[in-house]
Amino acid sequence: MNDVKLAVLGSEGVGKSALVVRFLTRRFIGEYASSAECVYRKRISVDGRQLNLELYDPCSQASEGKSTLTDQLHWADGFVVVYDISDRSSFISAKAVVHLIRELQLGGAKRDADLLVFLVGNKQDLCHVREVHREEGQRLATESRCQFYELSAAEHYQEVVLMFSKMVHNASLGGKGKDRRRRPSGSKSMAKLINNVFGKRRKSV
Repeated sequence: MNDVKLAVLGSEGVGKSALVVRFLTRRFIGEYASSAECVYRKRISVDGRQLNLELYDPCSQASEGKSTLTDQLHWADGFVVVYDISDRSSFISAKAVVHLIRELQLGGAKRDADLLVFLVGNKQDLCHVREVHREEGQRLATESRCQFYELSAAEHYQEVVLMFSKMVHNASLGGKGKDRRRRPSGSKSMAKLINNVFGKRRKSV
């Protein structure tokens, strides 16, 4: 049986956990802050094949540094990079992460040829307070060779399932030679990257 490992990245509050939980359970959860990384596991069927899926949702709380996205490149078959269409700063952060993935990939992960990256604009239900136009997301995805989706974890269950299913399908075709992989080296490593790129967001009261 194949294993497929996906890392879901994005700054705090963009709805990463909401997307993952929506996909795995159909339920929509409102905003919550998680200070711990999570690895969700699920056995799913894709094209008639049974797959073990692992979804890595790092905490967005943070320490310092950047280097450890390299761990993710070794571990993950693909990345889902999420931003909030009503928060431009989250789009700027997502752009930085996408560029970092591609830069590290060129530097040391040539064996994976073209690492799978999906760029996802979440919270489409907030389009009345949109700060990031769909065309901007589409342009970034095209420039960075990503697939692009704009959806709402709250309202678009089918689109969320379609997006993850396509990612799993593509990853299961492309991620065959990764038996050596180990789990990401814990919240510290991932938090370093997250903090470096996203910082800790402070809301003015």
